[in-house]
Amino acid sequence: MKLTVIGCAGSFPAPDSPCSAYLVEAEGFKLLIDFGSGSLGNLQNVIDPHDLDAVILTHLHADHFFDACPYAVMRRYAPTGPYPPLRIYGPENTHQRLVAAYGGEGERHCSSLTDVYDVHTLKPSTFELGPFSVTVDRVTHPVETYGVRLEYRGRSLTYSSDTGQCEALDRLATHCDVLLAEAAYTEERENPKGVHLTGKEAGECATKAGAGRLLLTHLVYPWGSAETALSEARQAYTGPVEVVRPGSVYEL
Repeated sequence: MKLTVIGCAGSFPAPDSPCSAYLVEAEGFKLLIDFGSGSLGNLQNVIDPHDLDAVILTHLHADHFFDACPYAVMRRYAPTGPYPPLRIYGPENTHQRLVAAYGGEGERHCSSLTDVYDVHTLKPSTFELGPFSVTVDRVTHPVETYGVRLEYRGRSLTYSSDTGQCEALDRLATHCDVLLAEAAYTEERENPKGVHLTGKEAGECATKAGAGRLLLTHLVYPWGSAETALSEARQAYTGPVEVVRPGSVYEL
Protein backbone atom coordinates (compact mmCIF):
# COMPACT_ATOMS: atom_id res chain seq x y z
CA MET A 1 0.00 0.00 0.00
CA LYS A 2 1.47 3.34 -1.07
CA LEU A 3 0.34 6.74 0.19
CA THR A 4 1.17 9.85 -1.84
CA VAL A 5 0.33 13.26 -0.45
CA ILE A 6 -1.22 15.37 -3.22
CA GLY A 7 -2.26 18.29 -1.03
CA CYS A 8 -2.25 18.86 2.71
CA ALA A 9 -3.02 22.51 3.46
CA GLY A 10 -5.85 23.13 5.88
CA SER A 11 -8.89 25.32 5.18
CA PHE A 12 -7.41 27.10 2.16
CA PRO A 13 -4.49 26.43 -0.20
CA ALA A 14 -1.03 27.44 0.99
CA PRO A 15 1.51 29.09 -1.31
CA ASP A 16 3.19 25.71 -1.74
CA SER A 17 0.36 23.24 -1.16
CA PRO A 18 -3.15 22.52 -2.36
CA CYS A 19 -5.77 21.47 0.15
CA SER A 20 -6.39 17.91 1.32
CA ALA A 21 -5.99 15.09 -1.20
CA TYR A 22 -4.28 11.74 -0.61
CA LEU A 23 -3.66 9.04 -3.19
CA VAL A 24 -3.54 5.47 -1.90
CA GLU A 25 -2.52 2.66 -4.27
CA ALA A 26 -2.35 -1.12 -4.10
CA GLU A 27 -2.35 -3.73 -6.87
CA GLY A 28 -2.71 -0.94 -9.43
CA PHE A 29 -5.92 0.35 -7.84
CA LYS A 30 -5.87 4.12 -7.36
CA LEU A 31 -8.03 5.57 -4.59
CA LEU A 32 -8.12 9.31 -3.91
CA ILE A 33 -9.21 10.34 -0.42
CA ASP A 34 -10.48 13.91 -0.51
CA PHE A 35 -10.21 16.23 -3.50
CA GLY A 36 -9.55 19.64 -1.97
CA SER A 37 -9.06 23.02 -3.60
CA GLY A 38 -6.12 23.07 -6.01
CA SER A 39 -5.34 19.38 -5.77
CA LEU A 40 -6.23 18.45 -9.35
CA GLY A 41 -3.15 20.29 -10.59
CA ASN A 42 -0.77 18.39 -8.32
CA LEU A 43 -2.53 15.10 -9.02
CA GLN A 44 -1.46 15.43 -12.65
CA ASN A 45 2.18 15.40 -11.51
CA VAL A 46 1.67 11.94 -10.01
CA ILE A 47 -0.81 10.05 -12.21
CA ASP A 48 -3.09 10.55 -15.18
CA PRO A 49 -6.27 11.63 -13.33
CA HIS A 50 -8.35 9.56 -15.72
CA ASP A 51 -6.75 6.48 -14.12
CA LEU A 52 -8.49 7.03 -10.79
CA ASP A 53 -10.59 4.04 -9.74
CA ALA A 54 -12.53 5.66 -6.88
CA VAL A 55 -12.75 8.76 -4.70
CA ILE A 56 -13.77 9.09 -1.05
CA LEU A 57 -14.89 12.54 0.09
CA THR A 58 -14.75 12.62 3.87
CA HIS A 59 -16.91 15.73 4.09
CA LEU A 60 -18.25 18.58 2.04
CA HIS A 61 -16.15 21.54 3.09
CA ALA A 62 -14.50 23.21 0.10
CA ASP A 63 -10.97 22.32 1.16
CA HIS A 64 -11.89 18.65 0.94
CA PHE A 65 -14.07 18.33 -2.16
CA PHE A 66 -14.04 21.37 -4.48
CA ASP A 67 -11.67 19.97 -7.12
CA ALA A 68 -14.17 17.22 -7.84
CA CYS A 69 -15.85 20.00 -9.88
CA PRO A 70 -13.03 20.85 -12.31
CA TYR A 71 -12.29 17.14 -12.49
CA ALA A 72 -15.84 16.66 -13.78
CA VAL A 73 -14.96 18.98 -16.67
CA MET A 74 -11.72 17.09 -17.33
CA ARG A 75 -13.44 13.72 -17.34
CA ARG A 76 -16.59 14.71 -19.24
CA TYR A 77 -14.96 16.61 -22.10
CA ALA A 78 -11.65 14.77 -22.51
CA PRO A 79 -10.81 14.15 -26.18
CA THR A 80 -9.74 10.64 -25.13
CA GLY A 81 -13.16 9.92 -23.59
CA PRO A 82 -15.86 9.07 -22.99
CA TYR A 83 -14.95 7.62 -19.60
CA PRO A 84 -17.31 5.56 -17.47
CA PRO A 85 -18.76 7.17 -14.33
CA LEU A 86 -16.24 7.19 -11.50
CA ARG A 87 -17.24 5.75 -8.13
CA ILE A 88 -17.32 8.52 -5.56
CA TYR A 89 -18.23 8.02 -1.90
CA GLY A 90 -19.33 10.86 0.34
CA PRO A 91 -21.77 12.01 3.02
CA GLU A 92 -25.47 12.35 2.42
CA ASN A 93 -26.28 14.93 -0.28
CA THR A 94 -22.87 14.62 -1.93
CA HIS A 95 -24.50 14.40 -5.36
CA GLN A 96 -26.58 17.54 -4.83
CA ARG A 97 -23.61 19.47 -3.45
CA LEU A 98 -21.44 18.53 -6.43
CA VAL A 99 -24.15 19.65 -8.85
CA ALA A 100 -24.59 22.97 -7.04
CA ALA A 101 -20.84 23.63 -6.84
CA TYR A 102 -20.32 22.68 -10.48
CA GLY A 103 -22.84 25.17 -11.78
CA GLY A 104 -26.36 24.38 -10.69
CA GLU A 105 -29.43 23.31 -12.56
CA GLY A 106 -28.96 25.90 -15.32
CA GLU A 107 -25.64 24.44 -16.42
CA ARG A 108 -25.87 22.25 -19.50
CA HIS A 109 -25.64 18.55 -18.56
CA CYS A 110 -25.29 19.56 -14.90
CA SER A 111 -28.60 18.46 -13.47
CA SER A 112 -27.26 15.02 -12.63
CA LEU A 113 -23.51 14.58 -13.24
CA THR A 114 -24.38 10.89 -13.49
CA ASP A 115 -22.31 10.65 -16.66
CA VAL A 116 -19.25 11.60 -14.57
CA TYR A 117 -19.86 10.21 -11.08
CA ASP A 118 -21.47 7.11 -9.63
CA VAL A 119 -22.21 8.50 -6.16
CA HIS A 120 -22.43 6.26 -3.08
CA THR A 121 -23.52 7.55 0.34
CA LEU A 122 -21.22 6.88 3.28
CA LYS A 123 -22.56 5.54 6.54
CA PRO A 124 -20.55 4.08 9.45
CA SER A 125 -19.59 0.70 8.00
CA THR A 126 -16.93 -1.57 6.57
CA PHE A 127 -16.91 -2.34 2.84
CA GLU A 128 -14.60 -3.64 0.14
CA LEU A 129 -13.24 -1.21 -2.43
CA GLY A 130 -10.81 -2.68 -4.93
CA PRO A 131 -8.10 -4.43 -2.90
CA PHE A 132 -8.87 -2.41 0.24
CA SER A 133 -11.05 -3.12 3.22
CA VAL A 134 -12.48 0.30 4.09
CA THR A 135 -13.95 1.25 7.45
CA VAL A 136 -15.55 4.65 7.92
CA ASP A 137 -17.03 6.18 11.03
CA ARG A 138 -18.46 9.59 11.77
CA VAL A 139 -16.04 11.84 13.60
CA THR A 140 -16.59 15.14 15.43
CA HIS A 141 -16.82 18.13 13.10
CA PRO A 142 -19.52 20.75 12.47
CA VAL A 143 -20.70 18.95 9.32
CA GLU A 144 -21.14 15.24 8.59
CA THR A 145 -17.56 13.98 8.41
CA TYR A 146 -15.99 10.53 8.22
CA GLY A 147 -12.66 9.24 9.38
CA VAL A 148 -11.29 6.44 7.21
CA ARG A 149 -9.33 3.27 7.91
CA LEU A 150 -7.85 1.31 5.00
CA GLU A 151 -6.53 -2.22 5.41
CA TYR A 152 -4.56 -4.22 2.88
CA ARG A 153 -2.63 -7.45 3.45
CA GLY A 154 -2.33 -6.91 7.18
CA ARG A 155 -1.28 -3.27 6.94
CA SER A 156 -3.48 -0.35 7.97
CA LEU A 157 -3.73 3.37 7.39
CA THR A 158 -6.10 5.62 9.35
CA TYR A 159 -6.99 9.12 8.17
CA SER A 160 -8.63 11.41 10.69
CA SER A 161 -10.14 13.85 8.20
CA ASP A 162 -11.19 16.99 10.12
CA THR A 163 -12.20 16.24 13.69
CA GLY A 164 -11.94 17.06 17.31
CA GLN A 165 -11.03 14.37 19.80
CA CYS A 166 -13.59 11.56 19.70
CA GLU A 167 -14.05 7.85 20.34
CA ALA A 168 -14.75 7.14 16.68
CA LEU A 169 -11.26 8.28 15.71
CA ASP A 170 -9.74 6.29 18.56
CA ARG A 171 -11.47 3.16 17.25
CA LEU A 172 -10.42 3.75 13.67
CA ALA A 173 -6.81 4.29 14.71
CA THR A 174 -6.49 1.25 17.00
CA HIS A 175 -3.15 -0.48 16.27
CA CYS A 176 -2.92 1.13 12.84
CA ASP A 177 0.48 1.17 11.16
CA VAL A 178 0.12 4.80 10.12
CA LEU A 179 -2.15 7.51 11.53
CA LEU A 180 -2.55 10.45 9.17
CA ALA A 181 -4.00 13.04 11.52
CA GLU A 182 -4.91 16.66 11.12
CA ALA A 183 -3.28 19.23 13.40
CA ALA A 184 -4.95 22.47 12.42
CA TYR A 185 -4.97 24.01 15.88
CA THR A 186 -2.20 24.83 18.33
CA GLU A 187 -2.19 24.52 22.11
CA GLU A 188 -1.26 28.17 22.55
CA ARG A 189 -4.76 29.30 21.60
CA GLU A 190 -8.17 28.68 23.12
CA ASN A 191 -9.78 26.53 20.47
CA PRO A 192 -13.44 25.66 19.94
CA LYS A 193 -14.27 22.07 20.82
CA GLY A 194 -15.24 19.45 18.28
CA VAL A 195 -13.72 21.10 15.21
CA HIS A 196 -10.00 20.32 14.82
CA LEU A 197 -7.08 18.68 16.62
CA THR A 198 -3.91 20.24 17.93
CA GLY A 199 -0.58 18.53 17.40
CA LYS A 200 -0.68 17.39 21.01
CA GLU A 201 -4.17 15.93 20.62
CA ALA A 202 -3.07 14.08 17.48
CA GLY A 203 -0.17 12.68 19.50
CA GLU A 204 -2.49 11.65 22.31
CA CYS A 205 -4.69 9.80 19.84
CA ALA A 206 -1.67 8.01 18.33
CA THR A 207 -0.47 6.96 21.78
CA LYS A 208 -3.88 5.78 22.94
CA ALA A 209 -4.39 3.82 19.71
CA GLY A 210 -0.94 2.27 19.67
CA ALA A 211 -0.29 3.66 16.20
CA GLY A 212 3.02 2.71 14.65
CA ARG A 213 3.67 6.08 13.03
CA LEU A 214 2.08 9.54 13.12
CA LEU A 215 1.85 11.80 10.08
CA LEU A 216 0.57 15.32 10.72
CA THR A 217 -1.44 17.12 8.07
CA HIS A 218 -4.01 19.90 7.49
CA LEU A 219 -1.86 22.59 9.08
CA VAL A 220 -3.34 26.04 8.44
CA TYR A 221 -0.60 28.32 7.20
CA PRO A 222 0.30 31.02 8.20
CA TRP A 223 -1.55 30.50 11.49
CA GLY A 224 0.53 27.50 12.51
CA SER A 225 3.88 25.94 11.71
CA ALA A 226 5.38 22.50 11.20
CA GLU A 227 7.74 23.14 14.09
CA THR A 228 4.89 23.89 16.48
CA ALA A 229 2.84 20.89 15.36
CA LEU A 230 5.82 18.55 15.75
CA SER A 231 6.75 19.93 19.15
CA GLU A 232 3.22 19.50 20.43
CA ALA A 233 2.84 15.99 19.01
CA ARG A 234 6.11 14.88 20.61
CA GLN A 235 4.79 15.93 24.01
CA ALA A 236 2.23 13.13 23.77
CA TYR A 237 3.69 10.54 21.35
CA THR A 238 7.13 8.92 21.43
CA GLY A 239 6.91 7.09 18.12
CA PRO A 240 8.06 8.38 14.72
CA VAL A 241 6.24 11.56 13.71
CA GLU A 242 6.57 14.04 10.87
CA VAL A 243 4.62 16.73 9.04
CA VAL A 244 3.65 15.70 5.52
CA ARG A 245 4.29 17.78 2.42
CA PRO A 246 2.92 17.60 -1.12
CA GLY A 247 4.75 14.87 -2.96
CA SER A 248 5.64 12.91 0.17
CA VAL A 249 5.39 9.16 -0.44
CA TYR A 250 5.00 6.49 2.24
CA GLU A 251 5.15 2.74 1.71
CA LEU A 252 3.13 0.70 4.19
